[in-house]
Amino acid sequence: MSRNDWHMIEGETLTLCRRLPPRFDVVAETAFPKVSRRRLATQVRQDVWRALQSVRGFSPVVEVSSAGEGLRLRAGGRIDGGRVARGALEARLASLLAEPERRARWARHAGRGSR
Repeated sequence: MSRNDWHMIEGETLTLCRRLPPRFDVVAETAFPKVSRRRLATQVRQDVWRALQSVRGFSPVVEVSSAGEGLRLRAGGRIDGGRVARGALEARLASLLAEPERRARWARHAGRGSR
C-alpha cells in the first residue's frame, strides 16, 4: 500500500480511514464550527497518527458529520493484535482533540476553500 492509499467515504458522514471497513476500537469526539469536512478530517488524521503511531497495530479513522450549525468529529481507529489500554488511549485522543492550539490550526486550515 502506498503512502497515499487512504479511503475517503463521503455521504452524510465523511469517513477517512486507511483500512476498510473502518472500525473504532478507540474513539474520542468533539464539535467544530462548519468548515471543510475533507480538510478537517485530513488534518486531524495526521495529528492522531503522529500521537499514536507507536501503538502496535493502530490505524486511524476520522468521521465528520453535520450536527446542527456545526460539525461532529469522531477520531480514533482500529487496533489489530496485542493488548492495549483502551481507556488510556481514549484519554490521549480526547486530550489531543481538546488542545486549543491544534483546534485553532485545524479550523484555520479547514476554513480555507470549499465547505
